[in-house]
Amino acid sequence: MHRITGVKHDEKGEIVAYRLDNGQVVSKEEGIRLASEGQIEGVRVGTSKKGEKYLRSLPDGKDENNLDNLPEIQ
Repeated sequence: MHRITGVKHDEKGEIVAYRLDNGQVVSKEEGIRLASEGQIEGVRVGTSKKGEKYLRSLPDGKDENNLDNLPEIQ
């Protein structure tokens, strides 16, 4: 089981990659696949109004671990 420790945003502010707690960087699509298989904790897969899948932090009352608030990776 992994946790997301950092994210990469594109020029529009959309998350396009995730860094896992083992240092591995995965694409948005790979992160969604891993989360849907139960391999990433603290997130769930959501679907946008446009029908695109994305990861959401599970609500826990803490803003600092929301995906958009995690450290930016290169």
